[in-house]
Amino acid sequence: MTTQSSNIYPVDSQTSQQFYINGGWSSPATPASLPVVNPATESVVAEVASGSAEDVDRAVAAARAAFPCWSATSAEARAGFLGKIYDLILERKEPLAQALSLEMGAAIGFARAMQVPLAAEHVRIARDLLSTYRYQKVEGGTAIEREPIGVCGLITPWNWPLYQITAKVAPAIAAGCTVVLKPSELSPLSALLFAQLVHDAGLPPGVFNLVNGTGSEVGGAMAAHPDIDMISITGSNRAGALVAQAAAPTVKRVTQELGGKSPNVLLPDADFAKVVPLGVMTAFRNVGQSCSAPTRMIVPRDRLAEVEALAAATANAIVVGDPQSEETVLGPIANEAQFKRVQAMIESGLSEGAKLVCGGPGRVPGHETGFYARPTVFSEVDSSMRIAQEEIFGPVLCIIAYETLDEAVAIANDTVYGLSAHVQSSNLDRARAVASRIRAGQVLLNHPAWNPMAPFGGYKRSGNGREFGVYGFEEYLETKAIVGFGG
Repeated sequence: MTTQSSNIYPVDSQTSQQFYINGGWSSPATPASLPVVNPATESVVAEVASGSAEDVDRAVAAARAAFPCWSATSAEARAGFLGKIYDLILERKEPLAQALSLEMGAAIGFARAMQVPLAAEHVRIARDLLSTYRYQKVEGGTAIEREPIGVCGLITPWNWPLYQITAKVAPAIAAGCTVVLKPSELSPLSALLFAQLVHDAGLPPGVFNLVNGTGSEVGGAMAAHPDIDMISITGSNRAGALVAQAAAPTVKRVTQELGGKSPNVLLPDADFAKVVPLGVMTAFRNVGQSCSAPTRMIVPRDRLAEVEALAAATANAIVVGDPQSEETVLGPIANEAQFKRVQAMIESGLSEGAKLVCGGPGRVPGHETGFYARPTVFSEVDSSMRIAQEEIFGPVLCIIAYETLDEAVAIANDTVYGLSAHVQSSNLDRARAVASRIRAGQVLLNHPAWNPMAPFGGYKRSGNGREFGVYGFEEYLETKAIVGFGG
């Protein structure tokens, strides 16, 4: 195995054609590669190695061999490694941001201000938890012990590449687990930089391993692998279901953070001039490519015209363009397949009779090359429409009117998803009462600041398990009861 120099940015061609296994860079068992396309130019900017079941076997063997020693290390030692990783993410913020902009079209300002710093926060939280978490509690004469579950297979998506990697890797290794990571083949460059960063932090060989490749080949092999004790996947419902099916024969733990169709309920007493623009920008953050995006704005019918005007003014003012420009707010959709999906869903909204307030199908004028979608707002949307039921994953907002509070709550819950929700009201007690009636794993009142300790995960088809903070950390632990411990 060869070790790549830590000061090569962006990812060079040698590293991109290798995996990180057992503490070093290693070539795939069978040479194969996948293109990485810059969505702003539609050009291939890199080729990355594409793995196979044999590569997964090597990575799992390394993780399994490393588990006994790593799981026995002290919390203080694990916190030390996480602290080094945290510092290196901040130190290398610029190359990481540039990789994110290149591989998935994130506006460079957004990558610098959100994608990278929030990813670093997951590492900091995991590090800090280790100083306070109690692995043993004695209740009566019984000791309840929490122990690392073992080898974890981590499958991450293309829309928040680095953020989702740290949301899984940091708590897993903090808990004492060893990991095999499969990042999305559509945005793998930031993952390769992260692997080098982990190496430079001095993490022992085998604790962290990375194998690039497709979901069907590498993800499927990981899900079915008998020596992987747990799978954590963030992705589509289809991918989550396939992973769960492949994992079932080995009865491993499977946690899933899947799709969403999040509501944003505006109560009549909300400050509409404030919350409507905030709601639009929150829905369109990351070009609408967030599973928690509040893309259904549920508003009083007698305020519909006002909401339409505010939403249109906000959406029309958004600067869409070259992700390398400091002025750009929204870059392109991250890949061609998703761009086509967004266009098809906009056409569906038109064909089903929704009112087009602004935007619409087609590319942004002046950007005939690149997967640039027009920020689009529909009104007079009915809950039975596809655009109100299906996750679009693009800058498309649906405005749905209600007559009564009970109807607003019913509309909010009228979906197979239950990941996130928003409620806006000038009266916090009213907002709390509505939040308690919404079937979602996380409800945000009046656009609060992001809280990395708040558990994140879904009801219904939005998944199983939780990420972030203590709840995300505990997903990587087993529970052991020692009865008679107190004599």
